[in-house]
Amino acid sequence: MASWRGEIALPGRVPMIGVTEAVTLDNCEREQIQLLSHVQAHGALLAFDHHLRLVRASANAQALLGVPVPALGRALADAEPWTAIREAVRLEASSPPQHPPLPHEHEVTLGGRLFDLIVHRIADEVVAEFEPRTPRSVAPARFAGEAHRSLDKLRRQRSIVALLEVAVEEMRALTGFDRVMAYRFRHDASGDVVAEACIESLEPFLGRRYPASDIPAQARRLYTVNTLRLIADVRSDPVPVAGLREQPLDMSHCVLRSVSPVHIEYLRNMGVEASMSVSIVVGGQLWGMLACHHGTGLQVPYAVRMACDVLGQIVAANVQSLLAGEAAQRAARAATLRSRLVERTLQDDDALSALASMADGLMAGFDAHALLIADGSKLSVHGDVPPEAARALLQWLDPDRGGPRTRLTALSSLEGLPAEVRDAMGKWCGVLALRYDDHAPGWMVLLRKEQVETIAWGGKPEKEYTIGPLGPRLTPRGSFSVWREEVRGKAVPWSAGDLQLADDLLGEVVRAVGTRHAEMSRARDQLLAVLGHDLRNPLQTISMAAHVLERGADASKLGRRIRDSSSQMQRLISQVLDMSRLQAGLGLGFSFEELDVAALVDRVADDLLLAHPGSVIERDLAGPLPAQADADRLAQMLGNLMSNARHHGELGQPVAIRAVREGGDVVLQVRNAAAAIPPDVAADLFTPFKRQAVGNRRNRGGLGLGLYIANEIARGHGGGLSYSYEAPFVVFTARFPARQAGNGSPGHPPSRD
Repeated sequence: MASWRGEIALPGRVPMIGVTEAVTLDNCEREQIQLLSHVQAHGALLAFDHHLRLVRASANAQALLGVPVPALGRALADAEPWTAIREAVRLEASSPPQHPPLPHEHEVTLGGRLFDLIVHRIADEVVAEFEPRTPRSVAPARFAGEAHRSLDKLRRQRSIVALLEVAVEEMRALTGFDRVMAYRFRHDASGDVVAEACIESLEPFLGRRYPASDIPAQARRLYTVNTLRLIADVRSDPVPVAGLREQPLDMSHCVLRSVSPVHIEYLRNMGVEASMSVSIVVGGQLWGMLACHHGTGLQVPYAVRMACDVLGQIVAANVQSLLAGEAAQRAARAATLRSRLVERTLQDDDALSALASMADGLMAGFDAHALLIADGSKLSVHGDVPPEAARALLQWLDPDRGGPRTRLTALSSLEGLPAEVRDAMGKWCGVLALRYDDHAPGWMVLLRKEQVETIAWGGKPEKEYTIGPLGPRLTPRGSFSVWREEVRGKAVPWSAGDLQLADDLLGEVVRAVGTRHAEMSRARDQLLAVLGHDLRNPLQTISMAAHVLERGADASKLGRRIRDSSSQMQRLISQVLDMSRLQAGLGLGFSFEELDVAALVDRVADDLLLAHPGSVIERDLAGPLPAQADADRLAQMLGNLMSNARHHGELGQPVAIRAVREGGDVVLQVRNAAAAIPPDVAADLFTPFKRQAVGNRRNRGGLGLGLYIANEIARGHGGGLSYSYEAPFVVFTARFPARQAGNGSPGHPPSRD
């Protein structure tokens, strides 16, 4: 279908009917189609050296031009009818060479006929091409008005689809072709017909796809250099160009360059007698094409073709602008995503929690359907990915087990992966894996599902070797009916924008995780130093008490001191052990049972008063408060909160505790009179290893782990712990469901994934 399909010929030969040498895809790709040494029959070509001597001429030049043409090797006469032509050639020969060449158009009269003369310089030759003006040539004023209106319509479009739909309509109106199509090329160089304007009698091609092999690499290069190509009449015989030089003329920029017989056969199979293509070049790459077909020969005037070329450039500029707008919007969203993720990584308990909290934004930013986050032994799955698939993929990614050594791995299919990984992954064919932590190890893996699509190919895409009119060679498809193919096992590939976003995001997360590791390492060192110091005090007390007991002192008083010191040691060691379990991903461990939370709160308050007789506790307990909870862990959380309130509240002011039922939740509040906690401190309240908390002068026996562990206990109950300030009170609120998730039976902790 495509007017640009297969312009190929035998290497080093002039293509002729009857060639019997086999043509394959390999030598098609190598064919230098710019050196065919023939022109189309509707025009004539002359080439001159810098002395204005004729060095090449097409065989039809004298007959077409209607005047005697100088012999090869002779200079142009400075006399009519060659005066204007000589001046145009002289100016081109004396001008600095252009890369790429810049054609200049002139109007000349030869033999009583009006011609368009197109002159350009290639190496040391000036090429002059002559096209006779046709009756179809329109009045300049009328044509200029039509072209201006077309360009104005294009500039008004705000989407690529609308832009291409207007482009095909306007180009058909300007040229009179039976069919004009707009192609957009995919990542694999195949092309889709995304817009079409045609006469009613033609079968529509809108929505069909054509394989990448329809444009050989050398043709693709030419279409980026010479953006407009006209084939005026496929039934006319190509005209040879003879010359004095053995080296063939590079016809890359010639408007009359002839056509490969294979391409002619292709067009004839489609019932096309004339075609024109206008390239849409974006960023130096062939992004798309406007392709025109006609049922009879059609010589489009040069002025009209140039207007179409400008139209194509306007389309390309608008496409580039629209793509740049989309890229700018995506870059802004990516920057916001990165900054939020870095902030969460630095604030949250660990990288897994930070990434998990941003799962929806990450998947949306990458157009992914699922996300795996691994941090050591911990795994968080977002999406309907089977656990065995997640484990199999992470095991394959592990560089210690032979996985990729790069920090970023991108796959659009599972080809090449071990069979057991492919079987486990199933429909999850797109993988974008980012290793953000080498020590844990830490992985963020974005996944895309298999892209199952039915492609309406414009004929079966595989080319066939068959005996055609040109002999036993590669013959274009003779049938262009729709051939449908279902494609499986591939996901939408990760684009260059996806990979750039992933690389930028990875760098930010790696730096944030490294910063967090360094801060935690410093805080651990400080914590261990404080722990060592604080353990010496109760140990020294116990040791001294033992010596005094040996001498027969008052046993009851010393017993209380030994008990208090032992309790302090037990509390310090318990906090360190709980912190170690949490940091290792083991969890605190819960055993749920039916209990009365109000009674538990009352008991914890009594214990605090017994340990600290001078304290004042105000209680607001709403009768029996049945719930499923871990009594020991809940008592530990309440003890931490009430001890925190006693140490940090204003001296002499009471600690207030409240326990109520709100809907299906249990709500516990502990408040104390104090100034509001500064925002920078409040942001890290539930983070372990807070340097400002270790060695606090109001709580010299604490390690700064109490709120972190209390929050983990609340989360383990399916809820959470929050801070607020209700002047003049600092308030900590724990909220969790009275009935646990799952079957609601005691002894089973709620799911936190």
